[in-house]
Amino acid sequence: MKKRTERVYFHAAIFMLVGTLVGCAGNKDEKSIEETTSEMNINSSVKEATGKTDGSPSTKEAASKTDESSSSSESKQSDKADKNDASSEKAVDENSDSISSGNSNSNVSKKGDKKTLSNYSSKQIEYARIWLQLGPNQEIDELNVRHISAGELVNIYDDTSASYPKDVVTLEGSRSVDGSVTYSSNGNGTINVYNVPSHWSSSAQVDKDFMKNYTEDIIRNAKLVHVDPGEDKKIIKLINILNVY
Repeated sequence: MKKRTERVYFHAAIFMLVGTLVGCAGNKDEKSIEETTSEMNINSSVKEATGKTDGSPSTKEAASKTDESSSSSESKQSDKADKNDASSEKAVDENSDSISSGNSNSNVSKKGDKKTLSNYSSKQIEYARIWLQLGPNQEIDELNVRHISAGELVNIYDDTSASYPKDVVTLEGSRSVDGSVTYSSNGNGTINVYNVPSHWSSSAQVDKDFMKNYTEDIIRNAKLVHVDPGEDKKIIKLINILNVY
């Protein structure tokens, strides 16, 4: 009786051990089945999204095309941005040049209005002002300037003539009818004007000592004249036809 009882317990223990092993195996199989099912679902989703399995040539080609398309789009956008930047810079440069040019012209205009004679020498202005004020004829083709040094004869054609006490200047037109102006500058805005004739009579036509007395009177009776500023436009017109000898 005792041996039969031990056998029953022995068989019961064996059944229990077998049941435990079977249960563990079942759990592992169920877990493996669940993991396999999950991976299949993931692969199925990938197929639906790409139309091909991962790692296939079509998938790589699609990815490459996508990258190329994205790169091309970025390149076009970059080129467009560069063109826009270049266009903007060009517009800014043109506007800057236009503004600079406008300011330059404005400055030149203002300067010209204030200093119309600034491009000419003081001597050129002096000659033109004196002729404008004292010249017998204002409608001349050219204004000739001749310098005469102190000590030279007033009448170069007669040895009995008096001499100039200082350097003088003779202004005259191209024709005898234009007349002449002979003067010496005092350097203070005034001049001494000598009443020298445009033409001299020959020695045979005058009495002895006549020319000596006549030219001495010219020097002695020099007239002091204050030079007027005159109009700039008329002065510039005369300067433009100056011939200095």
